[in-house]
Amino acid sequence: MPDVPPGAPLGIPEDAARNAAYLRRTALWRRLVYFALVIVSTLSASYLMADVLRANGFTAVEMAIFALFTISFAWISTSFWTATVGFVVRLFGRDPAGLDPSKPVELKARTAIIMPIYNEDPNRVFAGLEATWRSLKATGEDRHFDLFVLSDTRKPEIAAEEEAGWAALCKRMDGNGRIFYRRREDNTGRKAGNIAEFLRNWGASYDHMLVLDADSVMSGDTIVSLSKLMQDNPGTGIIQTLPAPVNQETLFGRILQFGSRLYGPALVSGLSWWQLGEGNYWGHNAIIRTSAFIEHCGLPVLSGQAPLGGEILSHDFVEAALMRRAGWQVWIVPELQGSFEELPPNTIDYAVRDRRWCQGNLQHLRLLPTRGLHPLSRLHLIMGVLGYVSSPLWLLLLTLSTIDILHQTVTGHSYFLPGYNLFPNWPVSKMSETISLFGVTIAILLLPKIYSLILTMANGPLRRGFGGGGKLWASAFLELLFSMLLAPAMMLFHTHFVVATLMGKSVTWNAQPRGERGLTLREAIGRNGLHVALGLAWGALVLNVAPDFFWWLVPVITGLVVSVWLTVWTSRTDFGLAARRAGLFLTPEEVDPPPELRRLATAEAEPTPAVDPSSLTRVPPTRPSAIIEQSLTNWSPTKPGPGIVSSWQS
Repeated sequence: MPDVPPGAPLGIPEDAARNAAYLRRTALWRRLVYFALVIVSTLSASYLMADVLRANGFTAVEMAIFALFTISFAWISTSFWTATVGFVVRLFGRDPAGLDPSKPVELKARTAIIMPIYNEDPNRVFAGLEATWRSLKATGEDRHFDLFVLSDTRKPEIAAEEEAGWAALCKRMDGNGRIFYRRREDNTGRKAGNIAEFLRNWGASYDHMLVLDADSVMSGDTIVSLSKLMQDNPGTGIIQTLPAPVNQETLFGRILQFGSRLYGPALVSGLSWWQLGEGNYWGHNAIIRTSAFIEHCGLPVLSGQAPLGGEILSHDFVEAALMRRAGWQVWIVPELQGSFEELPPNTIDYAVRDRRWCQGNLQHLRLLPTRGLHPLSRLHLIMGVLGYVSSPLWLLLLTLSTIDILHQTVTGHSYFLPGYNLFPNWPVSKMSETISLFGVTIAILLLPKIYSLILTMANGPLRRGFGGGGKLWASAFLELLFSMLLAPAMMLFHTHFVVATLMGKSVTWNAQPRGERGLTLREAIGRNGLHVALGLAWGALVLNVAPDFFWWLVPVITGLVVSVWLTVWTSRTDFGLAARRAGLFLTPEEVDPPPELRRLATAEAEPTPAVDPSSLTRVPPTRPSAIIEQSLTNWSPTKPGPGIVSSWQS
């Protein structure tokens, strides 16, 4: 539960202990309510499923179907009740137990804004940083901040463009001595190692660090609010914002952007409600207390080889767990606006990103025995794994259901069981129960979307930001249709990723594609061709043997059969721009762009002026930290131990 860690900085308010006790009580009853709702709804649906399956005998296959259904229903129930809680919270305003961004605070702390980059588009990187830094300067609080671009780029031509972009940014922003650029020769540890090296050299000079991704943009007001929140809550180690997706032009990107922007706030408000100070960290657009991170968030190098051994890919969940293990709170603050990110432009790039995340999350299974982790931290790690393992479970559930139906159709019903029978064993119909179960499952999946639509319709400016009521509902319907068609292909992608990881096939560390990239038919066939073949064979088999069951599988089979064409069509920018002209998939940041996004577009279009970087200060003097020097004990996932330095010792 949230508390004040023994290692927290001086100046803790006298009522901190009282506030921590209040949070512990609040967290306890909220989680009891939340998990009770999840458990009761899962048990109710499972009972109904058992009633349907046992009507004509309970075979081994049906027992497996029952177990898989129970796990899958519990998984979707967690999202449903989280969204339900978030809907109520947003209906009545902000959560009174959460952090309050509106509280007046005089800013005194120093914050380093850091952006780790790796073979990214330098023009986009420095345009985003210019938009962010201009916005920060407009607040009048920029003297409390420095900006670091931390490059792990391996390509010399991109590195040269980065250096030119940094020099031009310093010139335009008069940022010499405030805006720094460092390129590592050895990129050990990937992004986490990049940040670790920054902390070794300069972490002691800053109270906080604000971590950005290469596609991040943040408003100055949001940056200042985060720093004030961290300063005013000395028991807090990480504060995570909810980034709004922006700047998508392909049809896929625009649909994804619309859905995330519309449905994300209610879901994250629900997460914040029951997680409170045991929230999670998503790796970017978040502020971190540097001293706590240095002392407690060193990552282990797992024994064995990749993919399940070696360096941890998905480091953010682990860092949040280690921060909480040391007694520091981790908060999500969904009320803060002005935090932006960009999304993959097409289905294939989206799946490639998930491949890396899948391997990283499966590594978390090895960290579950770590002593001292908070129960909610373990739950975060488990839920990260289930986010990918749920796909092969769903595929197995569909496969076993198909096998069961085909077997019953081929063999028919046994009216007389072995041995003496006084009366025939008449078949029992459970159609009403089956329809009820289907209806409940659909409601669990659709109601969270309805909640967000209600909240948006009730808010005039927000509703107009989505194009108005009619366009909003049309976009929501089309987004639902697209999600249904995409889900079967993603199920197979994720199943392949999980199986490949467990079989020892590791991913390579490449830069994430961020441009508006259309896909050719050849590319789509290469990735989705087997999906189409499976869908056609599956559909033909069921339609021929058990045509009544075919209609239950239509959404899955249709999604597989059209996957190639769906991938190609939705990757097109002209289709995306046509949807925009029609008023579909609009978002508030698109209808009325904030100054930061307008400046980003302007900066991207401007040529980079030639500036001699030799006269600029690349990095400030290093300042070794006593905390870092004390953190040289090797970190082990099975015993307590601090140290960000020890994570990367050879």
